Amino acid sequence: MSNFIHYRDPNSQEMQEHLSNLPTCPGTCIFIDITNSTAIKYKSGIAHWGRLLNNTFNLITFLNDFPDNIVKGIGDEIMLYIPDGVLKEKSTYTDYFSLLFEIYATLDNIKNFPLEDLFLNCKVGIHYCTDVYNITYFEKYNDYYGKDVDLSARLMSKSKVNRIVLSEKYYEKVQNDLEQNPAYRNSKLPSLISEKYIEDFRGVPHSTAFRVIDV
Repeated sequence: MSNFIHYRDPNSQEMQEHLSNLPTCPGTCIFIDITNSTAIKYKSGIAHWGRLLNNTFNLITFLNDFPDNIVKGIGDEIMLYIPDGVLKEKSTYTDYFSLLFEIYATLDNIKNFPLEDLFLNCKVGIHYCTDVYNITYFEKYNDYYGKDVDLSARLMSKSKVNRIVLSEKYYEKVQNDLEQNPAYRNSKLPSLISEKYIEDFRGVPHSTAFRVIDV
């Protein structure tokens, strides 16, 4: 559970010591945004768009494996943070490749579902983080802060409907899984990953490398 940060004294020495001694929490940060949902809300009532949101979230089945890792919801966008230790303990998705494959398969299922008017398409950003802390400023809530969470959110600006944007750091984790697990090499997913792009994101003092998968 998060370290709760709450000090009445704005210059508290205890707070500074607490923050200075916090360990980092390496892991995977994922943003999933349901696209075009705002426009649909203006064109229809809740009976319609509420049904579409229900169906779409239900089809993103891997969320059921990480219920404690859904840490933020803003409109129709959710953020998951999966620490390395949590991922390794799972029975279904235990590494970075299998997690990426499941996300790809989910977007593919939504896009190509044979019946219309049941789901809304999504876009995704995913980043492997090292500079993140498991802290919260609100008691009893689990949350994560750090510059890598901010960078994960910036990656979403390069995503669009039916696209996954993955940082180069996450791509390197996927490549390592491919090297260590020969069974993954039969998957078509690696061939769908684009070449490397470079972007300067607002507030980030260095260029960021990323790749995309268009579903």
